[in-house]
Amino acid sequence: MAQTSSRTANGPRAADLLGRVVLVTGKEEFFNERSVQAARRAIREYDADAELAETLAAELSLATLGELAAPSLFSTTRCVVVRALENLPEESVEGILDYAGAPADDVALVLVHGGGVKGSGTLNKLRKLPTVVEWKSEELKASEFPSFVGAEVRLHGGRIDPEAASFLVQAVGQDLRSLAAAADQLAHDFPGEALTVEKVQRYFGGRAEAKSFAVADAAFSGHRQRALEELRWALDGGTAAVLVTSAFAGSARGLARLQGVPRGMRDADLAREVGVPPWKLRTLREQSRGWSPAGLAAAVRAVARADADVKGAASDASYTLERLVLTIAGLRESR
Repeated sequence: MAQTSSRTANGPRAADLLGRVVLVTGKEEFFNERSVQAARRAIREYDADAELAETLAAELSLATLGELAAPSLFSTTRCVVVRALENLPEESVEGILDYAGAPADDVALVLVHGGGVKGSGTLNKLRKLPTVVEWKSEELKASEFPSFVGAEVRLHGGRIDPEAASFLVQAVGQDLRSLAAAADQLAHDFPGEALTVEKVQRYFGGRAEAKSFAVADAAFSGHRQRALEELRWALDGGTAAVLVTSAFAGSARGLARLQGVPRGMRDADLAREVGVPPWKLRTLREQSRGWSPAGLAAAVRAVARADADVKGAASDASYTLERLVLTIAGLRESR
């Protein structure tokens, strides 16, 4: 049976790859690519002259695979990467299974499957072979992105506060490549220093998404004047109105979920249930003290109405958003 490891392999050895077949599976392309690069790096560290070859599964035939795996005049060690295994032609399936059953000793064959149902039959057959190891990549949940940022910063020798990691996710979004690049930049620009929210804001505080969350947090906390100021700064900075209503909708959902979960849950479990990072619970708890179920229901309706307005039903988006801020802050204060 194929051996399985989660997400990516950390520092594989050439001995774990040569004479084996590695299945890299999952929908998260970023992690899949990390796995491919880790395999290549391990082979090159073992043999600096090793050859690296790559092809698409759609172009793979038994003859092509033989050519890719065959030793050259310069090196007997090879790392062959076959991408988009889900597109492997039916007539090539038997050939790849035969090879995987008895792979060449000096070849590391890496088969990349992008997830989904297509090609799953071939995957299942490969998984049954003792010469096959599988590296799975799982898509991150919303609450896991700050942990990803923290791991990326540590990868570059730095450290980051949990609040700063969460702020970076809010500012940059959930694209893993962008987050990894941001973590790399911050770790190298502040060597030996803990990355705080202030440091992250210095680089990424102008991002539209972060400004939108600042408006929503102030409004749902009942800070009318601060929310209006944040809104003006956001709109003056070019933040799209729809991002503001999206942030308000996210805050409303978080509060509604928090009110609906049983009491006594551990923070880690509660964060997963609500769908927010653990540090965000502090903000939600503080905000929830001023919200009744009826008030929150009215807030949800106000957000939905404002969202429809800024998407075309209203001529003045800034007026719509100001009215939304005043409505939300008022609903909280009125309790």
